Amino acid sequence: MPHRIVYAPEISDHLRYLTARQKATAFDEINQQLPYGPAVETRNRKPLRPNPLASWELRVGDLRVYYDVQEDPEQQVNVVAIGIKQRNRVSIAGELYDI
Repeated sequence: MPHRIVYAPEISDHLRYLTARQKATAFDEINQQLPYGPAVETRNRKPLRPNPLASWELRVGDLRVYYDVQEDPEQQVNVVAIGIKQRNRVSIAGELYDI
């Protein structure tokens, strides 16, 4: 059974800083990779060290999608942030983060 994908309300702010092509690419990858096995580490998905943002990262070129996986009571992926990787930092809604 696939996981349901839920977007945080802040995602709309994050999307304002992306081009139309980046938005389409991010949503295509989210819909392809996260419904089945979102908590399985792959080449483009990895668990993160403890941080206040999220527990998992999906790499899509220079984009980063940060999410948490919930198994109970319903299988769900909570996408909490989408940003652009710039060197060793990520820009989310115009702010730089060290993750």
